[in-house]
Amino acid sequence: MYDRLKGHARRQIPAVGRILGALGRCDLPRPVIVDVIRRKLSEIRTTKKVPDFESTVVLIRRSIEELGACRLQPIINGTGILIHTNFGRAPLASDAIHALKEIGPGYSNLEYDLATGARGQRGSYIENALALLCKAEAATVVNNCAAALVLIVGHFTRTKTDVVISRGELVQIGGGFRIGEIIEATGAKLREVGATNKTALDDYADATGQNTAMILKVHQSNFFMSGFVESPSSDEISELARKKRIPFVEDLGSGAVAATEEFGIDHHEPTPAEVLKSGVDLVSFSGDKLFGGPQAGIIAGKKKFVTALKREPVFRALRCDKLCLAALQATVDLHLNQRHGVIPTLALLQVSEDELRARAASICNQLSRQSCNLQVAVASSVAKVGGGTLPRSKMPSVTIEIVPGNCSPLEFASRLRSATPPVIGYVANDCFRLDVRTIFPEQDDLVVAAIRAACIK
Repeated sequence: MYDRLKGHARRQIPAVGRILGALGRCDLPRPVIVDVIRRKLSEIRTTKKVPDFESTVVLIRRSIEELGACRLQPIINGTGILIHTNFGRAPLASDAIHALKEIGPGYSNLEYDLATGARGQRGSYIENALALLCKAEAATVVNNCAAALVLIVGHFTRTKTDVVISRGELVQIGGGFRIGEIIEATGAKLREVGATNKTALDDYADATGQNTAMILKVHQSNFFMSGFVESPSSDEISELARKKRIPFVEDLGSGAVAATEEFGIDHHEPTPAEVLKSGVDLVSFSGDKLFGGPQAGIIAGKKKFVTALKREPVFRALRCDKLCLAALQATVDLHLNQRHGVIPTLALLQVSEDELRARAASICNQLSRQSCNLQVAVASSVAKVGGGTLPRSKMPSVTIEIVPGNCSPLEFASRLRSATPPVIGYVANDCFRLDVRTIFPEQDDLVVAAIRAACIK
């Protein structure tokens, strides 16, 4: 491939140092910039024609900007999706941020017992607090809910292979991952029962045998079925599991620990305490959805099973670090103290439509006074919880509808994505929209500034 350019043409390719000088100041580390330059120059060597110097600099600068945009950075979410998986799911409460600032800069008693001066147990306070919150005998934490499922299935299938699950619960989660594939990755065998829309208790009973390791129930948290639908309750499956002496595990996913009706949701999401009360042996759920904390997989239930899971060798590979535990500890304390209103996700659910409309009108008025080259209007909309949670629940919301005068709505959306911080909305009905429910009040002025800057580009 390198023979495409002849010797005299190769000599026209600029040196790395010359391009560095032409680029000027860049926010990325110098080794990263040099690496991008070298890779782009290597690509040029495989072509038949060398671009001129200015074109080469423009190409490399664009690549550096694209790479820089991949760095983790704050954004303004105007999509109307509260728990947006692509945007990091649940925003953390101020108490959790304070905990990160306390624990992050220095040393901590992560695995040190201050009473005895000896080595301590990681996460012991959090485990006790979670058990209390879930009304469970014991609890523990791993780095996400899929990891919790892998740990549980791997433990129960050490001597027996079959995991009994309803066909209607073989959920696909974000990124194309499927519950069935995650289970099979542990070496377990799926024993699918029932039909997609109807599973009877007898289906579970007929499927259990000498090689049954566990019964798994997966909450349909990211979709719902209606019509000719039937499935046994957790109480019914629990009774069957006890008679068969088979462990029964339920994956709740969404992490609602308080009644969702309290936050204006018209659909009740089962809580870990409710599920465990029905007789389930172990329940797992996410820490970064309706729970409102960092990414984590929480497991609660019978002490003998939780203790056994923590003895599994893979448990060490799945454990949380000090920053995750610090943020989770603060979030658990907020739930125990019934301070749900300061958890951002739950607070956003409760904002009234009147308040949203007043903020949207204020933003539109500011833009109108500043003579921006656009048309703006306030409109009604519907927001979603998102994050694979409460798919049936939609909340009334308010959007700012923008028709730019100097570009298309798609180009306007692109300009706002390049703002600092980036402002993310969506295009519908030939206009650009920002849903105010997912924009924090303290971000309103930033939104106005970003829109104004996008108008004059």
